[in-house]
Amino acid sequence: MMTQTLTEATKAIVRATAPALASHGTEITAAMYKRLFENAEVRNLFNQSNQGEGGRQTKALAQAILAYAQNIDNLAVLTSAVERIAQKHVGLHIRPEHYPHVATALLNAIKDVLREAATDEILNGWGEAFWFLANILIEREGQIYNSLQASEGGWNGWRQFAVVSKRRESDIITSFVLRPVDGGAVISHRPGQYLTFRFDIPGLPPQHRNYSISSAPNAESYRISVKRETHGLVSRFLHDQVEEGAVIEVAPPTGDFHLPTGQERPVVLLSGGVGLTPMVSMLETIANDGRDVPVHYVHGAENGRVHAMGSHVRDIAKDREHLKTTIFYGSPHAQDQRGVHFDHDGLITVEWLARNTPIAEADFYLCGPRPFLAVFVNGLAKAGVPQDRIHYEFFGPADELAAA
Repeated sequence: MMTQTLTEATKAIVRATAPALASHGTEITAAMYKRLFENAEVRNLFNQSNQGEGGRQTKALAQAILAYAQNIDNLAVLTSAVERIAQKHVGLHIRPEHYPHVATALLNAIKDVLREAATDEILNGWGEAFWFLANILIEREGQIYNSLQASEGGWNGWRQFAVVSKRRESDIITSFVLRPVDGGAVISHRPGQYLTFRFDIPGLPPQHRNYSISSAPNAESYRISVKRETHGLVSRFLHDQVEEGAVIEVAPPTGDFHLPTGQERPVVLLSGGVGLTPMVSMLETIANDGRDVPVHYVHGAENGRVHAMGSHVRDIAKDREHLKTTIFYGSPHAQDQRGVHFDHDGLITVEWLARNTPIAEADFYLCGPRPFLAVFVNGLAKAGVPQDRIHYEFFGPADELAAA
């Protein structure tokens, strides 16, 4: 990936405009989205909830463009970010024909914000820089589309799935088991990956959301476990209105966060709240495969009312010495029994992990709220865990965790 080259003249333009991007990046990306969303087809490809919440998506894109400019002479450092973007684009069924809309919106936004400073030379340079990166994404996305289509049980785009089971896991988390309406097989996902959904809610444009698969691969069905968010349009719709028998449109599993085939090093599955969903998929997979890889499943929840799938996880680990589970409750209720429902009260800490897990040799897989990830992604690195052994997943715009 990224084996092509940009002209030196274009690199010079991008380097020279990096300070302007640092100062005006969010203005440019806000103007870009405003222009882009004038096209209803393109607008409906995006998760509109990310456009709110303090302009998270706008800030995230501004950071991404700035990172591109600042690393224009060493683009290899952006390879993992490109892979993450390509995986998300495939989930949303973004195709090559959508990229010209983005190019036009971005270049016009630069002109809107920088005004006379946006010379033809600068706009032409950024046009070349955009299409250089866009072509890399288009090529990688084409590879992913082809691989998904060629896989057993594979498909591209949207496929209809029926809800065959709806199970309440806690006061706020409910699981949905999904099987294809056409009765065919499904791709065996990589444990940790997610599904992208398109929901048709009356009175609203199509709504897109990503939910991690919370079951091991089985070629027949997928399970997702969804937290009911107080202001979550789709999560409330799922909890309150979607019942067994309902039909939902689903894109194939994607995502660059997953347990690799043939994992040999010890594994620490570290999660907070509903972040346990990909971890349960990984734990089930290792147990089903019969591998004796040492696994430490460490999860934090507020209390037993909101803790999902606790008994299921304990059952998986039962009588398997290489699978260890540890549960932390931040504020246990009176009915929460230590040694039965949880193991420690309070919060998980890096210091506890250093004392109780093979921190010097393990791969760490993390999923949880942004503050949780900020603590452990940075904390584990400071504790000496190499960056290539810290793997994490989150949804929404790619915030800079190091700044959290």
